[in-house]
Amino acid sequence: MMFGQGGPVKVFVATRPVDFRKGIDGLALAVQEMLGLDPFCGAVFVFRAKRADRIKLLVWDQTGMVLVHKRLEGGKFVWPQVRDGVMRMSSAQLAALFEGLDWRLVRPERVRRPQAAG
Repeated sequence: MMFGQGGPVKVFVATRPVDFRKGIDGLALAVQEMLGLDPFCGAVFVFRAKRADRIKLLVWDQTGMVLVHKRLEGGKFVWPQVRDGVMRMSSAQLAALFEGLDWRLVRPERVRRPQAAG
């Protein structure tokens, strides 16, 4: 699954379930009102249904708003504790979540920043 224009993409997860009857406009409004963020910033916004077997991803790709809806067959997505607010997730964690894997096990490898080039 690929989003963004190359490079790391910001991923924001709504930790409280949303009404899954909402489409692009309703979810974009939720990004603004519930999360206090700009739905047109190019980040991926992740929403869950009350049943943890469904997610929706919303992203602006510079030409239009994209909505992806996935339902797991025979399983549930691993989800953060339900509470008000938003949490950040890496693009690698999003890929694991989207595959139905436990995204909490994905840890970015930290590399020390070089002091000088060459």
